[in-house]
Amino acid sequence: MVKIGKKITRYILAVIPGDARVDLQAVKALMRGTYVAFASSDIAERLAGSVTGTILPFSFNPELELIVDPSLLENEEIYFNAARLDRSLALKTGDYIALAKPRLGRITEGRGTSPGAPSHS
Repeated sequence: MVKIGKKITRYILAVIPGDARVDLQAVKALMRGTYVAFASSDIAERLAGSVTGTILPFSFNPELELIVDPSLLENEEIYFNAARLDRSLALKTGDYIALAKPRLGRITEGRGTSPGAPSHS
């Protein structure tokens, strides 16, 4: 969630490599926001259309802007949960970018510092 002034709130789906963490200050700067925080689970699940832990790296809701860190493009394929906790998908990165049409922006903190970190928030 990024606030832009006092009246505008935007929601961002940040997609990053699994060995990285979202840099909230980078998201705030990219969006030219005045405040940034993680959205509540209720809001995230409503906007994404799935429960926490199964959120796809795609946005099908105009209220949810998709931003992908360019470091994700270093991999030939990306892997993500298939809107379920017991299934994963692999997708060629080029196909993902062509389908998802995300905004690209540097939004990660140090990579490799947080094993098991979620691949998107």
